[in-house]
Amino acid sequence: MQTSPQTTTAPAATPDEFRAALGQLAAGVTLVTALDPEDDEPAGMTATSFLSVSLEPPLVLVSVRTDSRMDELLARTDHWAVSLLGESHRTTASRFAMKGRLSDRLLFADTPHHRGPHSGAPLIDGALATVECRTVQRVEAGDHTLLIGHVLAATLPAPGAAPLLYHRGGYRQLG
Repeated sequence: MQTSPQTTTAPAATPDEFRAALGQLAAGVTLVTALDPEDDEPAGMTATSFLSVSLEPPLVLVSVRTDSRMDELLARTDHWAVSLLGESHRTTASRFAMKGRLSDRLLFADTPHHRGPHSGAPLIDGALATVECRTVQRVEAGDHTLLIGHVLAATLPAPGAAPLLYHRGGYRQLG
């Protein structure tokens, strides 16, 4: 006779425990950007939850907090971009990660960028790589929305530069 494993209800990790545990994993730092379709204003947010999903077709995933301005914007537009940041972009990453920050328009005025030809979204000058995407799926997951994007274009403006990493609650360098 086969027995099935007993199902137990174990307590969930607290948000602080979960954050501390996953903070041990180094992550690349990106800037996710889009243009507001209503006023053509740029918007952006720093993100470390970004990954490749598929090569055929080329798909990526980014995780966006559901109560954020960026989630609201990405619900209204299906084109967006991601700039993979290098060590020289530490200040840019910090500025776009601030809560209660200045308007994105002012931040972009001080951040060298250009519009992507496929998405219209801002691409950060000197980024290690950029990808321009079109949303193919939105998945609600707890307090975040997972956006899966079809990659329309991928470029390597600064190949070989050192990446900006996030580890244990701060920006880090390789080595």
